[in-house]
Amino acid sequence: LQLAGEYQALNDEFVQYENQAQKLANDSILIKYAAAKSKVEKLLQELNSEKKKSAARIKELQSEIETLKGILRHYVAQIDLLGKENAGLKAENKKIKNRNAELTSRVEEATRKNEELSERMTLAEKLNVTGLSLTPLKKNGKTEKKVKKAKQLMVTFTIPQNNSTPVGEKIIYMRITSPEGNLLGDAGSFNFEGASLQCSARKIVEYAGEEISDIKIYWDVNTVLNPGEYLVELFADDYRLASKKFTLKN
Repeated sequence: LQLAGEYQALNDEFVQYENQAQKLANDSILIKYAAAKSKVEKLLQELNSEKKKSAARIKELQSEIETLKGILRHYVAQIDLLGKENAGLKAENKKIKNRNAELTSRVEEATRKNEELSERMTLAEKLNVTGLSLTPLKKNGKTEKKVKKAKQLMVTFTIPQNNSTPVGEKIIYMRITSPEGNLLGDAGSFNFEGASLQCSARKIVEYAGEEISDIKIYWDVNTVLNPGEYLVELFADDYRLASKKFTLKN
């Protein structure tokens, strides 16, 4: 009875580890345990069926149960070792994930900085424009105070020195928009940010990296001009160089 109780306790203990048996499914420990368990169960059945218990068979049962205990201890030790190894792997995996996340963050930050630097370098190449002005002119080229009498509109500006801008021929496109929102003139089209825009006039300048002052672009008046706010825009190399509003009086 005592040995039967010990076997039942062993069996109950083994059940606690059954959910982890899959981890050692191909291990010889399980095969040994199953064989020893089978022997113990046969001896118990045999002894239970006998009226007179054999001391030799009881001793054999005791020996088999001890074998079963040893196998179970080894099995539990293996499970514990595997658990520790898994815990170690999980901790290492977490460190690797954290490291990868850190590296990813650094790469993204470096990429962002490179993009910003590239954008700054690209913007640095853009022509600059200063001193933009819009002046109505009379037929003789002098300033006309009343916009309705103007024969020409003159746009004046300066391109400062910029060592980052590539030298060479530059086409400056000018757009003048009336107070009613209409583009004045039609001097052809140009590309800007993937779209085709019409211009009022254009001028070719040779840029050598030095300042070019007092650049003038003219538009001959061919319609009635009303007093109000006029928008002047300058474009070149797919950039809007300047945009400014001017109020012209009657």
